Amino acid sequence: MIELLATVGRVFIGFLAHVGRLAAFAGTAISHIFRPPFYLRLLLRSMIEIGYYSLPVVGLTAIFSGMVLALQSYTGFARFSAEGAVATVVVLSMTRELGPVLAGLMVAGRIGASMAAEIGTMRVTEQIDALVTLSTNPFKYLVSPRILAGTLMLPFLVVIADIIGVFGGYIVGVYKLGFNPASYIKATWEYLKLVDVVSGLTKAAVFGFLISLMGCYHGYYSKGGAQGVGAATTNSVVSAAILILVFNYVITTLYFGK
Repeated sequence: MIELLATVGRVFIGFLAHVGRLAAFAGTAISHIFRPPFYLRLLLRSMIEIGYYSLPVVGLTAIFSGMVLALQSYTGFARFSAEGAVATVVVLSMTRELGPVLAGLMVAGRIGASMAAEIGTMRVTEQIDALVTLSTNPFKYLVSPRILAGTLMLPFLVVIADIIGVFGGYIVGVYKLGFNPASYIKATWEYLKLVDVVSGLTKAAVFGFLISLMGCYHGYYSKGGAQGVGAATTNSVVSAAILILVFNYVITTLYFGK
């Protein structure tokens, strides 16, 4: 019994130590965002890498999600003779949930892994130690630009994902299900409110922060050579995906919970 309690205690204390180290890491990275010197070229490069190069995978995910959502909604609502609600369901689902969550998961798989692998490789090859030797702050040079770029660019990706997803639902609704184009567009705009879009963009900014934070954190503290870099890459994607789902519920509760 004592050994069991000791094991549970060690696991719990280890978990708290990781949470504390992550919180200190995030606080240090955020503080360096607002303090000079500012590496604008690194920030712009990270923004292009996160935003522009993620457009194809986010766009494809969004358009097929909107198309499938329209088909499934029509199939379900047809049982209650409520087919006219398809357009409303598509636009609300994309702006509130599917746009931010799917874009976040896709970016986590692409960018989070890339950040963890790049910074982890620099760690195990002692390039980060070389930056310190050259009087360059690793947080200022490696971490802060990526976190800021992720926080800024994911909302833009989500806006594009929302538009493409709603357009995918429009294509299926008009050309496959036989909806009138004007009626479909009217139903799309009629029940869409500003809070629906704002909640999705808030989620996107939080998700972008979490994705870049997890990628930088696991890469920065990786160890053990190539195997450690691989573990850091896996952990960054898994932890980012879990945090996206957790904070998705939290933010949804803040906006729409009674």
